[in-house]
Amino acid sequence: MAKDFNRLDGRVAIVTGGGTGIGKAIAEAFAQAGAHVVVSGRTRETIEPVAQAIGGTAVLCDVAKLDEVEALFTQALAISGKVDVLVNNAGQSGPIGNIADVDLDAWRTCVEINLFGTVNCLRVASRIMSRQGSGSIVNMSSLMGLKGYPMRSAYCATKFAVIGLTETVAREVGPAGVRVNALCPGAVSGELMDRVVARRAAAEGRDPAEIIKQNYTDVAALRRWVTPEEVAAAALFLASDASSSLTGERIRTDAGRF
Repeated sequence: MAKDFNRLDGRVAIVTGGGTGIGKAIAEAFAQAGAHVVVSGRTRETIEPVAQAIGGTAVLCDVAKLDEVEALFTQALAISGKVDVLVNNAGQSGPIGNIADVDLDAWRTCVEINLFGTVNCLRVASRIMSRQGSGSIVNMSSLMGLKGYPMRSAYCATKFAVIGLTETVAREVGPAGVRVNALCPGAVSGELMDRVVARRAAAEGRDPAEIIKQNYTDVAALRRWVTPEEVAAAALFLASDASSSLTGERIRTDAGRF
């Protein structure tokens, strides 16, 4: 019988921001592929139901705090002695506004979560995975990590940085057998995008339906949103042996937004 390279049987996978949206979909997909998933997030009310439903482990963690990240990995290591997969998914959309008058405190908070949160997880995961001689890390960037977007300077800056981190760390840990790749979703349907569109509508004085049509769906070749499950399928590919020769790569899941 041919081996199914998309399986994660017996592996331990950490998914940060795993209680909602894309993170929840990834946790579910990994569990279906056989992984024991450590569902991480800042609110127990979101992560515990997901972990219980998939037979995983819920761990509270604010990725912007290194000590909490270290505790997260310690708990994950206790499951089987290894951490096989990390998905750096925790993040926020950041402030929406022109750079001339955007809220700089909110800008800094976005950097702390999206960038330093990723750095903290990479710091700990690289040590563990290099020592064990294997592992796959999936960093969540964005289509806005590949090209700038008006009124989203903080988010774009952090997601561009994630691409640079991915390429850099991939070269650092590659000799130890560890892979590091990035996903770049486009507009993904769900509560997060609903909030982004609402804030943008308020800032620009435009109708939300008009913003969705002109800025998200009609500019995609497939003329639609991307679903969280589609992003999860790409994350599973990067986490599994199906992508065993890929590292330092970025994959767009954006329904063809050129």
